[in-house]
Amino acid sequence: MSPTAIALAIIFFIVALGSAIGFYAGTRHRMSLEQWTVGSRGFGSLLMWLLMAGEIYTTFSFLGASGWAYSRGGPALYILAYLPLSYVVSFFISPLVWELGREHGLQTQPDFFLVRYRSKYLMAFVALVGVAFMIPYLQIQLTGLGIIVEVASFGGIGRTRAMILGVVLLAGFVFVSGIRAVAWVSVLKDFLMVFAAVSIGIYVPHFFFGGIRPMFAELARAKPAHLVMPGATNNLGHTWYVSTVLLTSLGAFMWPHAFGATFTARSANVLRRNSVVMPLYNITLAFIFFIGFTAFLVIPGLTNGDLSLLMLVRQTLPPWMLGVVGGAGALTAMVPASILILTASTLFAKNLYRPVFAPTMTDDQVARLARIMVVALSLVCLYFAIYSSTTLVSLLLLGYAGVTQFSPASSWAFFGSASRWSEFSAA
Repeated sequence: MSPTAIALAIIFFIVALGSAIGFYAGTRHRMSLEQWTVGSRGFGSLLMWLLMAGEIYTTFSFLGASGWAYSRGGPALYILAYLPLSYVVSFFISPLVWELGREHGLQTQPDFFLVRYRSKYLMAFVALVGVAFMIPYLQIQLTGLGIIVEVASFGGIGRTRAMILGVVLLAGFVFVSGIRAVAWVSVLKDFLMVFAAVSIGIYVPHFFFGGIRPMFAELARAKPAHLVMPGATNNLGHTWYVSTVLLTSLGAFMWPHAFGATFTARSANVLRRNSVVMPLYNITLAFIFFIGFTAFLVIPGLTNGDLSLLMLVRQTLPPWMLGVVGGAGALTAMVPASILILTASTLFAKNLYRPVFAPTMTDDQVARLARIMVVALSLVCLYFAIYSSTTLVSLLLLGYAGVTQFSPASSWAFFGSASRWSEFSAA
């Protein structure tokens, strides 16, 4: 078999297996609105960990992190700083959100704002902002999916075709299985992502330089400015670094899908344990940086740094491994895209359309409209992914600029007065 055929066969197998798991996840449950959006609030520690890892560690982690290590250098290290800090925020906020969600049957982030601030128009506004700023995040996943499959297949599948196929599959299993599909597919996605990142992050520096330490020594000799602020940029210095880490650490759990995932947990302690152990997953990103820095030395001059990981793997590893990386990367795009589409569709139907335009809609009618919006929003995001050329990190920061605005109001809901704190912290 040709290298293209080998890589394509493995990619197709991994994507087909992940899609089958996603479709199967909902077969034993009646998909009411409660089941579809929050899994009937029954996720234990393992499923919760997988769900949150599936949401947070995305195509951006695979391509954007290595791309910025390649093209920006030192400023990319903000990624290693903000995620552990975001779990500190989550440790204190998420259990309180869960308690309020259990008491009032909340399913989405705008539901939370309705209960705390008693305004359906604020709820609708939060839903509108959430949907608008999840579109760039969805675009990241679809753009990354196209890049991964195109490069990993040696051009056998074009970027646009890969994105179209991916949208069809992920919209299908979200339509059928809801939030359970995301959690179940994350099992396969996380195993493959960790395996690919660690194995490549160790092998590639060793292949070219004899190890990770010699690679950094060569980088410090050849381009010492690349490892410090502002790296290969003119304006991403220490002020930008500090402000961006603050912005993203406060905003990480303000994403509507991450906020809403809180309501799927079985108990508040599940969320506390999850916040303690999730930073360990961040170690995986260090290996992604090793790949980006190695690529900077080995294949200089790439016009798109987001291609650095895949181009380096294609040059150094056998086709079967490229297929594994391609399949892992495809799932790394499809899993978070699934929860984003599910959340955006629910926000539109439940928190924007129903309260403003059709207050008499039942939950079953909302669920049907949300499923229709899965298809509509998938097509909108596919359009932007095909016709936009913005870098993955820039898209992510654009989304954070929007959703972090929810942070002050979310914190004030609990900490605005001593009475609020005592009301919810006791649980």
